[in-house]
Amino acid sequence: MNVPRRTLLVGGAAVALSACSSKFKKYEGPEVTRVMIVKQRRRLYLFNNRDLLDAYDVHLGFRAEGPKQFRGDGKTPEGTYYIDRRNPRSSYHLSLGISYPNSRDVAFARAQGRDPGGDIFIHGWRNKDSKKGKDWTAGCIAVKDREMEDIYSMVRIGTPIHIYA
Repeated sequence: MNVPRRTLLVGGAAVALSACSSKFKKYEGPEVTRVMIVKQRRRLYLFNNRDLLDAYDVHLGFRAEGPKQFRGDGKTPEGTYYIDRRNPRSSYHLSLGISYPNSRDVAFARAQGRDPGGDIFIHGWRNKDSKKGKDWTAGCIAVKDREMEDIYSMVRIGTPIHIYA
């Protein structure tokens, strides 16, 4: 097969550029042993044991104050959970699932005759979301897309996440 040199050059350049713009980064640093969110500070922290690895500003649920209790309340959960899934095809760039609701959350909501909700993630944000202001998610934790790429590469399934008021 005789492929024109120009085709090879253009194809090679396209492959090289796509590799540079990949949202999937490789992380070879210390293991992230826990994630901590402090809602009042609007900050996410990544730790290796007691050592702080990195910190990020976050946007929370549109009614951030207080713990999430019910579907649609616009609150971000508070408590200890785990990263339980990874979504490389998220509508919000990339996302890491949080194991909300736990058995305590479910019991509380059911005792009130309500649904505790679910599908809580740490995720990126689409361009139009940047104009929404301080807190705009339905209860998730949002960071800038480039920061989400870092977090996604660093945090593994099973990592504990502690969310404080």
